[in-house]
Parts: sequence; C-alpha cells; structure tokens
Amino acid sequence: MKKILINFKLNGENIVDEVEVNKTLLEYLRENLRLTGPKEGCSKGECGACTVLINGETFNSCLVLMPEIQNKEVVTIEGISRENPLILEYLIKEGSFQCGFCAPGIVVSLYSFFKKFKKPTILELKEAISGNLCRCTGYKKIVDAAKKYIDERF
Repeated sequence: MKKILINFKLNGENIVDEVEVNKTLLEYLRENLRLTGPKEGCSKGECGACTVLINGETFNSCLVLMPEIQNKEVVTIEGISRENPLILEYLIKEGSFQCGFCAPGIVVSLYSFFKKFKKPTILELKEAISGNLCRCTGYKKIVDAAKKYIDERF
C-alpha cells in the first residue's frame, strides 16, 4: 500500500508520521495513537461517535482519509477535555448518558457549537447534536445539561 508523510497538529501537538493513504483519521487515532475517545460506531458517517474538529469544524473522522488532514489542526475529545472539561462534567453530573458510547462525539459537537453561539435556544442545541446518535437516552437530559451549562457559564 502506498504511504505518505503526514504533518498535522493534534490536540496542540505536532504530529509527523508516515501513513497509508487509505487509512482513515479514526483508524489512525485509535490504532496508531491509541486514543480511545473517538468511537467507531457505523463507519459510514451517520452516528457521530467519531466526531472530531478539523480546523475548528466538526467532521466524522471515519470519513476523513489521512491525506486530507495534511497541515491541518485536529482536536479530539481528549484535547477538549484538557482545555474545557466543564462541558463533559455538566453532562455527567446531570446523568445525561447511560452507556457513554456517544458522549465523546456529543461533547465535541457541543464544544464546537458553543464556540460559535454563546446563548443558543433549545431548538438550536438540538440541531447542534443532530448528527450524533444516542441509542440509550431520549436526548432530553443531554439538552437540559447543555442548557444548564450555558445558563451558568455565559
């Protein structure tokens, strides 16, 4: 398999590595770097469990090939947890998750959303996590915790 030299920033650290051109970002994060935050749910970009930020925008890392991140900045739940652990803490404190499989993707989506909109409505919060499937809850506790985070922080 053909390989390329990749150079990108991950959670604030420069990464230079030789990777196969057909390897997805999700595979690289989990297999090469042993990051367990982004989850492989559907491998089709439909569930949002693998959501990461690339240059500040949310992407399903299962759909991104490694050559696409050349010279870009990638942030995972691990990076967000170091920079702003409060979003996840609010979600946990409010009992928003049961199994937690969807939690990293939802936190990444909310983090990105809160960077753009400081005082969103409930409808806007629901839209912000619409690309993240949760099979355990009804999203109500997730949205309630996000609203509480906003009300107390901004």
